[in-house]
Amino acid sequence: MNNFLTHIGRYILLMRLVFKQPEKKSIYFRQILIEIEHLGLDSVGIVVFISIFMGAVLAIQMAFNLDTPLVPLYTIGYATRQSVVLEFSPTIISLILAGKVGSRISSEIGTMRVTEQIDALEIMGINPATYLIFPKIIAALFFNPILIMISIIVANMGGWLAGSLTGMVPSGEFIYGLKAFFEGYDVFYSLVKSVVFAFLIVSISGYHGYYTRGGALEVGEASTKGVVNSSIAIIIFNLILTNLLLA
Repeated sequence: MNNFLTHIGRYILLMRLVFKQPEKKSIYFRQILIEIEHLGLDSVGIVVFISIFMGAVLAIQMAFNLDTPLVPLYTIGYATRQSVVLEFSPTIISLILAGKVGSRISSEIGTMRVTEQIDALEIMGINPATYLIFPKIIAALFFNPILIMISIIVANMGGWLAGSLTGMVPSGEFIYGLKAFFEGYDVFYSLVKSVVFAFLIVSISGYHGYYTRGGALEVGEASTKGVVNSSIAIIIFNLILTNLLLA
């Protein structure tokens, strides 16, 4: 328990350092653009790949379990859309990004710590917490909602393709289900979760990298801890946000 509270305290103190006034804003703007490419654009491929198969599997499972004349076929499209928008895209994709992006952040900052590059930044009068973590947080907060929107669109397309190609759901019925009873608040809820999860991934992974001590082995351990702890935080906050926004 004491160890847990120590980590919480150090994490809060680090976040205070991260959001201090930047020394030179032009440098940070350029750094944010670089991080958008590394953390956002480089993740588009895996997000699209996972989403299209995720949507396809969802549609096939819905069609298999709702195989009764009492339930209209468009319900499959509706249920697929709701599952993708409310849970699968914001949560599952964020967990995937926690592995891909989180491990990169932890190992990158951890390597800089053990090779004394962070100490060199401090000697030059630069706040290393702001310089290394702040641009990553801003980039993730900006681009993660875009990734989630891409995931939602592609997953629903995957469901439509699976239903049409297998003959389980006629194209017209599935598309009608995608449009039926649509509420914009569902998308808002999904985007709120994506923003919160983006902050958790970057800040927790950055924390473990920043306080790495030792050598290459400890960098690997910090990377693992960053992924595991950010994934746990995503699951916990998923429950909290669901109760706050949908209950």
